[in-house]
Amino acid sequence: DKIIVGSYMGYLRIFNPHPVKPGDGLQAEDLLLEVQLREPILQVEVGKFVSGTEGLHLAVLHFRKLCVYAVSGTLGNVEHGNQYQIKLMYEHNLQRTACNMTYGPFGGVKGRDLICIQSMDGMLMLFEQESYAFGRFLPGFLLPGPLTYSARTDSFITVSSCQQVESYKYQVLAFATDADERQETEQQKLSSGKRLAVDWVLNIGEQALDICVVSFNQAVSSVFVLGERNFFCLKDNGQIRFMKKLDYSPSCFIPYCSVKEGTINTLVGNHSKMLNVYQDVTLKWATQLPHIPVSVKVANLQDLKGVIVTLSDNGHLQCSYLGTDPSLFQAPRVDSREINYEEFDAEMKELQKIIKEATKTQDTLPKSEKHRDLIVTAEVSPDLDAESKAIDSEVKAEVVPSVTVKITIQTRVTAQKPYLAVCVQAPLAVTCDQFVFDDLEPDSSETVVLSVFLKGNCSPSELEGNCVVSYDTPTELNPEGIPKVAQCNFRLPLRLICVPAQASKAANHKLTIDTNKSPISFLTIFPDFVDPSEDDQANVLGFQFLTGSKTTLLASKTSQRYRIQSDQLEDLWLITKELTLRLEEHFKKQNCKDFACTFSGSIPLQEYFELIDRHFELRLNAEKFQELLSERAVQFRAIERRLLTRFKDKTPAPLQHLDTLLEGTFREVIALADAAEENQANMFQAFTKLKSATHLVIMLISLWQKLSTDQVAILEATFLPLAEDTQELGWEETVDAAISYLLRTCLSKSSKEQALTPSSQLCMPKDTSRLKKNITVFCDRLAKGGRLSLSTDSATQQAAVMPGGCTTIPESDLEERTVIPGSAATLPSHGQMAKQKSK
Repeated sequence: DKIIVGSYMGYLRIFNPHPVKPGDGLQAEDLLLEVQLREPILQVEVGKFVSGTEGLHLAVLHFRKLCVYAVSGTLGNVEHGNQYQIKLMYEHNLQRTACNMTYGPFGGVKGRDLICIQSMDGMLMLFEQESYAFGRFLPGFLLPGPLTYSARTDSFITVSSCQQVESYKYQVLAFATDADERQETEQQKLSSGKRLAVDWVLNIGEQALDICVVSFNQAVSSVFVLGERNFFCLKDNGQIRFMKKLDYSPSCFIPYCSVKEGTINTLVGNHSKMLNVYQDVTLKWATQLPHIPVSVKVANLQDLKGVIVTLSDNGHLQCSYLGTDPSLFQAPRVDSREINYEEFDAEMKELQKIIKEATKTQDTLPKSEKHRDLIVTAEVSPDLDAESKAIDSEVKAEVVPSVTVKITIQTRVTAQKPYLAVCVQAPLAVTCDQFVFDDLEPDSSETVVLSVFLKGNCSPSELEGNCVVSYDTPTELNPEGIPKVAQCNFRLPLRLICVPAQASKAANHKLTIDTNKSPISFLTIFPDFVDPSEDDQANVLGFQFLTGSKTTLLASKTSQRYRIQSDQLEDLWLITKELTLRLEEHFKKQNCKDFACTFSGSIPLQEYFELIDRHFELRLNAEKFQELLSERAVQFRAIERRLLTRFKDKTPAPLQHLDTLLEGTFREVIALADAAEENQANMFQAFTKLKSATHLVIMLISLWQKLSTDQVAILEATFLPLAEDTQELGWEETVDAAISYLLRTCLSKSSKEQALTPSSQLCMPKDTSRLKKNITVFCDRLAKGGRLSLSTDSATQQAAVMPGGCTTIPESDLEERTVIPGSAATLPSHGQMAKQKSK
């Protein structure tokens, strides 16, 4: 066999490979012919294409031309002296752009092959060697698919863009309406021939990559179709003989004769550089290739049969075979010797010691910061930008400030494809959130500068950002690199979202934080908000958020307390958090280790529940808008269908106000879409406020109950499970499921509660009464000595002893109430409960 390769660059090459040792390259005498044609080559075929002779000729398909060549050779005096050349026998200039072609003895002719070319617009052009026969258009055509010819049934088989395998008889094509007569009148069309009818159709539900017809005996013929996720074997009449679902993306295939009677072997190449051998539907062998094959054939080269020829998209041609070379090496016999058990025992102990050292826990933990391969650091500028870099901000303030963040990447090893992503929580935004770098050399660094600003018209729930760098580190075994990730967090200044303002005496919501140290002047802990010339700001400080709301911070002159007050519950969170953080930093600088904050007031559950109800109401509105939009869209499409039917009718009929109804429905759809969009924006703001209030509740519970760092982490995972809120999975049902789990496990009162099985499906509830009741019960059980733990063994949960010798509060009917009167005024207060707050 010879190997013929055509390329899009117009090169036509003919190879005659000789079997060589594995690993040897191309021999000079293997290339018989290389010719550069003027146009790209779409397809090459070999057959009896010249009249008057049954010799094989070469058909080459270009975009607008079909050429048939004769290949001849001249013997030389030496081994390298044989010369080959091609001679053009005839060519056809095509009126349409070609896609692919097939050939065969159409109509049962003897001793010659005819050619059928499929154009890009769905026309089959048939050529009887040197002359053009006729052209036919395929019905319902959109995009061309693979095309082949079955000699046994004398039919053409293709896969249409409707994802159907279609078969057309040659006789039906010959007697159908000529494609060149399409522009004639209806009467002439009816008299010129029959309409093109399909022989059989099979819906395979996916696009096809290739079709192949095989017939290894005269009785049975099979049609193989390679799809995007399956390959099918069909009978002549279109019935499925068998099919195989593939768990990879195939690139090419070729069926060939099997040694087992009644079965067919198939080679299937895929995009994972694998070649799989199937016997019918059974995988018999899989092998790795050095490239992704786009074409595969089975050839017999001289004395070597069953050679697999693969071609990649970049022109890599490989001839290989399945099997192994025999090994001539024989291991020599080992002389028997007496076994020394003492040496073996000592060696075993030494090996066990090595294994124990290698499997220590600390080796599996992340390395310390200074020993990591790549370190990313973020440095936030202490001052706001002199000229704001905020873009497209929705905040209505006169000036929207921005702050510069400088991010540095330092690597000790080679880092391939480094990619930096900077994330801040909406409504905050960054000027650029993605950076792609060239490969970093060892001991090199990269620095980027960006700005953060407030984009949305609401206050954020967090003033923190995150930098993530993904990169690959190459190794000897994996030169492409092992994927790794490095990240760091950074804290944004409070001045980014609020400015100093006049303190307000009256407020709807007030919180009091107790400490065990004397109050610190605000001139010390809030120097960026206080004017040193004004002494009255030492104990009173006002903050005005860019969104318009105000918050006031007061320090007691006589007691060790701080009060935070505001008209909105959610606005208390960021100021309270900033106060505790700055107090901890202040006392840490003074080497004071026993500083602690406590909370002795009532948890503001009633106000918290109002925010939950507001968020849930907007979710219900979003669901209603979605249903209404769906109804109006169905109505709009129904009116469109009626109008199209009227317009297509040959006899004009009155529209009966369908156009007015269409315009009215269109306006309703637009109005509903605008309302749904506005509701979505309101829901985002409500969810941001809910997250801020949730952070505040978590902080107050932790200060109130003196929770450890692990218990605070459980609280945050319970109340803040979602970064984003969606209709499919919302905050209410997720938090309800998490609290129910804690109430059944570590906070359960009896084994009966532990036996309750939770719902296996999360769905949007009808109302928030169950969630509010569970939150109330959750706080009650914490107040009665319950402790948060991931352990499900409640028997080991011991009631914590209250400070000051207080005993556990007895059970009451408080847990049966759904609302706590007076914003949880019945909850006990445990004063002076210190909290070791982690930064």
